[in-house]
Amino acid sequence: MAYYFLFPENDATLYSHPNRVNMNTGGDEILELVKERGNTDQYYYPSRIAIKFKEEEIASLISDTIGGDSFLNAQVSLQLTSIQAKNLTSTQLLKVSAISQSWNEGTNKYLNLPSASNGITWKYRDNSIEATAWNTSSLGGIGTSGVDYGFIIDNYEDAVGTTGSIVSSSNYGGPIFPGGGVWYTGSGFETSQQFLAGDDLDTNFDVSSIVSKFSQSYFNDAQYPTGISNQGFLIKQLDSVESNVSTSFGELQYFSQDTHTIYPPKLTFKWDDSINQTNNYDTGSRALSGSFNVSLYNNRKEYNQDASPKFRFHIRPTYPIRTFSTSSNYIPNMRFKAGDASLYSIRDAHSEEEIIPFDPTYTRLSHDKESSFFKIYMNGLQPERYYRILIKHTNNDGITIYDDDYYFKVVR
Repeated sequence: MAYYFLFPENDATLYSHPNRVNMNTGGDEILELVKERGNTDQYYYPSRIAIKFKEEEIASLISDTIGGDSFLNAQVSLQLTSIQAKNLTSTQLLKVSAISQSWNEGTNKYLNLPSASNGITWKYRDNSIEATAWNTSSLGGIGTSGVDYGFIIDNYEDAVGTTGSIVSSSNYGGPIFPGGGVWYTGSGFETSQQFLAGDDLDTNFDVSSIVSKFSQSYFNDAQYPTGISNQGFLIKQLDSVESNVSTSFGELQYFSQDTHTIYPPKLTFKWDDSINQTNNYDTGSRALSGSFNVSLYNNRKEYNQDASPKFRFHIRPTYPIRTFSTSSNYIPNMRFKAGDASLYSIRDAHSEEEIIPFDPTYTRLSHDKESSFFKIYMNGLQPERYYRILIKHTNNDGITIYDDDYYFKVVR
């Protein structure tokens, strides 16, 4: 089983606040969803997050690493790590959609003075010089294009013949400038995640169907609705929350790709790459019960970030049964039980952050004639850091976690 992480090519926060509709934040260390109160009025103006991963990296991973057949059963998640939250309501429901128009990241930051507009903003998708506005009128009428136009309007007449992203009742909210992105709607083009009071606010959006449509466009030249070009993802609050400009929902902040921590956003691919060659060894050699010594016998300690090594384990009974033999009882290499009975996990050795969890579906150990093992794709991990391996095994005697200082480092 395998986990593989891709890191963003571009990300930024788009602010609808009147003072910031032309402000680019492509170089900021944080991304945020917030409703800011106006400086000269009583309205609350929402922000949104745009994030994009390289088309070439997604395509290469699918074709060269995962393989087309395995990708059909792969799961893809968009994960952002929360920094802090303020004054949140009891329930948060965040929505992710596929952006339908291209955009430039830019390099400005929220606190830069003077503020620059050299990339994506609420108003423009490139910069304030070319000033290419988000096209909210050229893609068809209601129900014909599957495209959500991403702007808030003041009156019903403006909504006729379009698909406004927040046109849901006769109360159209307030004077929020048109913009904030253009994106696809409908099944397969969007997903959501709910957070209740006390929940971990890290995101784990299932974007498998969206990435599948990217793949169909890239490999098969498929057009909408089967395939769409990769213009990234838009993260936002529900239309009803954004359009209610009389109240705030609080503030959610996440690390961006420009963070100086180990928590940048990531696109996580999970798929089955395990093997279980049960015919190649005696089933009696499985560790079905008892206490065992587990050692990592081919660990090179340091791995280039382009490597994809196999970590193999030597497993032997702690107290072997006495037998009469011409060889040592400690030489034969046993194997753990197959399936979800034997799992691996990877943690950051310094922070103890769980990078890859014990996952009964996607982190099962493989087993062949030589040993039990698993494979790690190093270029999905942050370089110049140490990682620690843990093994979880369930047999007739219960669950055991093997944590014997199995360390390795990823280097550039």
